[in-house]
Amino acid sequence: MSYSRKPQWRTPPLRPSTTFDNTSVLEYESTLELKDREGKTATFKKREKVRYLQNKVIAYQDQAWGDGEILLNYRCTPGTPVDRYRTGYKTYILISRRQVKAKGDMDEFNIDWGIRHGFLRPAEQWETHVTHRTKRLKINVVFLRSRPPKHTVLIERNRQRSHNLDERAQVLPDSRWRVSWETHHPRLYEN
Repeated sequence: MSYSRKPQWRTPPLRPSTTFDNTSVLEYESTLELKDREGKTATFKKREKVRYLQNKVIAYQDQAWGDGEILLNYRCTPGTPVDRYRTGYKTYILISRRQVKAKGDMDEFNIDWGIRHGFLRPAEQWETHVTHRTKRLKINVVFLRSRPPKHTVLIERNRQRSHNLDERAQVLPDSRWRVSWETHHPRLYEN
């Protein structure tokens, strides 16, 4: 999604990045929540339900990139983050499952972290990359009550299409604003 106000943030891809395809994503939902008017603090949460496509899987790989300080207070369940390393502009997080997963097994990962100084410019963007076959994808951005979105656009770069999401902005019960977009079977490698 592109915005007139806040988020210059790119979400992690929808699956672990490996040289082989060891999972399919059944459901992916992410929420970026801006916590202050200036864009100094935000939180990112995602829920990802995956099915393993091979035997003997012992780890899952998450990744993120973006402006400011990212991955603050990184938490995940199930599993334990055991390693973090940077290659180029991406940071990879290796999550040990602490058990061996078999073909057909499923997991539902809940991952969250904080962001500091990530959304300081007047117009920002947030990206999600579809890097695994995915059945359902939902993206949410939550704005402060005192800072509603001015203009929101979802861009499918590979398809060279854009969708105006201004009419999808909803006022939540606590008066914050949420913009959401959902699709089924998004195109592989779309960003």
